[in-house]
Amino acid sequence: MSSENSSADDEQRVWDVVVVGAGPAGASAAYAAAVAGRSVLLLEKAELPRYKTCGGGIIGPSRDALPPGFELPLQDRVHAVTFSLDGKFTRTRRSKQMLFGLINRPEFDQLLVEHAQKAGAELRTGVTVSRVEQHGSAVPDRRTVAVVLQGGETVLARAVVGADGSASRIGAHVGVKLDQVDLGLEAEIPVPETVAEDWQGRVLIDWGPMPGSYGWVFPKGDTLTVGVISARGEGAATKRYLEDFIARLGLAGFEPSISSGHLTRCRADDSPLSRGRVLVCGDAAGLLEPWTREGISFALRSGRLAGEWAVRIAEAHDAVDTRRQALNYAFAIKAGLGVEMAVGKSMLAAFERRPGMLHAAITSFRPAWKAFAGITRGSTTLGEMVRSHPMAGRALSALDRRSAAAAPTSAESTPTTE
Repeated sequence: MSSENSSADDEQRVWDVVVVGAGPAGASAAYAAAVAGRSVLLLEKAELPRYKTCGGGIIGPSRDALPPGFELPLQDRVHAVTFSLDGKFTRTRRSKQMLFGLINRPEFDQLLVEHAQKAGAELRTGVTVSRVEQHGSAVPDRRTVAVVLQGGETVLARAVVGADGSASRIGAHVGVKLDQVDLGLEAEIPVPETVAEDWQGRVLIDWGPMPGSYGWVFPKGDTLTVGVISARGEGAATKRYLEDFIARLGLAGFEPSISSGHLTRCRADDSPLSRGRVLVCGDAAGLLEPWTREGISFALRSGRLAGEWAVRIAEAHDAVDTRRQALNYAFAIKAGLGVEMAVGKSMLAAFERRPGMLHAAITSFRPAWKAFAGITRGSTTLGEMVRSHPMAGRALSALDRRSAAAAPTSAESTPTTE
């Protein structure tokens, strides 16, 4: 456990903001509260750095949400995407500009935490939060939240941010409700230099055999991150998909250095984002893009907002003001990320029914590819696209209504350049 304060000091001190979880959401929240000049304690159950099941794609909205001066530890820069439909109808689209970057989560998360620390946040690792209490003998007054650690130690705060992942204990306290749960399986596969060179600067996205499923290959130097995701409840089929996917790529002969799994959870539309002086963000709030299940940008953006509004809640002197600030936080989330999630749900529904139509559009219809490239670069988002371009909204509605179009006719297409 690392800490600059003793346990006794923590029991007596009332922090302005306590953040639970030191992933991208928690580190962003801690940074935002610390740069505002507040006392911030960041709690993490693991010792850092630690591995997380994650593709590690850093799209434009993620880059835009990073702290000033943050240098991304990029393992590769993606300029090409190969798309396939369950291993067939393969086509590669290329871009002169970088589409997105690839990182390893242990390094990325560690750097985010270091930025929060440089801003003034204090870190304690190796501590598990059992629960939070806003009433009772552990709480000295109505402006204070008690964060109870495993073993009985209590940390006091004026505001708490829950960023403790998709199985969040803070989320349970807030009452987060989930609308979609998916299972992601991933393997980190070290490969020879000749194989690594073939993948450099290019990723693969395969629209999978189960409704809503897809697979990916993300190159990171001498290692390929290979994964698949599909709806929970299809565990055996998801595992077969990953095995078949790896074999089809000619990678079955290489031993993975890590094999892991993870459940991603999307919030229901009416799920709360706060309770009293406690806010939730990132995976703990069920905030991620429902179609691609991309979560890093949602974690960074919601974490920053949570940190900013936690400062306001810490300053609130009564329940009315606390409630007002919590509602403002919810409004900020729903006005931005909520709109993107709503469009993502529509995209997922259309993709589940007509993956062939989506594949044909993105590989053969230039505006669809430009939209994909724009989203990954950060020049637009799904929500902005539908808001700003009526044609995009009509196309999404039409895609949702029409019967499946004819499948692609070419088993292998010539790579194209944007």
